[in-house]
Amino acid sequence: MLVGKRFACIKITGRVNFNSSIDFRMLAARLQAAGFIYFVIDLSECVLMDSTFLGVLAGFGLKMRQSGGDATAGRVTLLNPSARVTELLENLGLLELFRVTRGDLTAPETLEAYSPDPTHPSREELTRACLEAHETLMAINPENVARFKDVAMFLAEDLAKLRK
Repeated sequence: MLVGKRFACIKITGRVNFNSSIDFRMLAARLQAAGFIYFVIDLSECVLMDSTFLGVLAGFGLKMRQSGGDATAGRVTLLNPSARVTELLENLGLLELFRVTRGDLTAPETLEAYSPDPTHPSREELTRACLEAHETLMAINPENVARFKDVAMFLAEDLAKLRK
């Protein structure tokens, strides 16, 4: 990951899933709370995203869009997403939350490397994050309800059992 004063570039590599979604969500929230307002998510080496990661990414894009502010505030750019990832985002109605660009990273300021510590979420935290991600997907696009309602119901039941 590269960071500047108010800019962060987060590189996503390989196949990302529910496990990596927790680290991404926590990192993005930490950076936003620290005053970062412009994000580039480098997807040039991302092969595939599962629905949980897509939901977390969508939730972050939605949150940043709602933050408003000046011309660059609330901006999340996806850099070099593969055709498959772009298709997933488009089919789920999420593409409108992001700017998509191709080419080399152009940063508005000088950047430095930053390596966050990985998290070690509990099963309950993972299940809750998965449920929230799928609820986000359904809230953003009503067509996603048919796709994810059974998954969300299963996760809600599983979460209830874990809380007992």
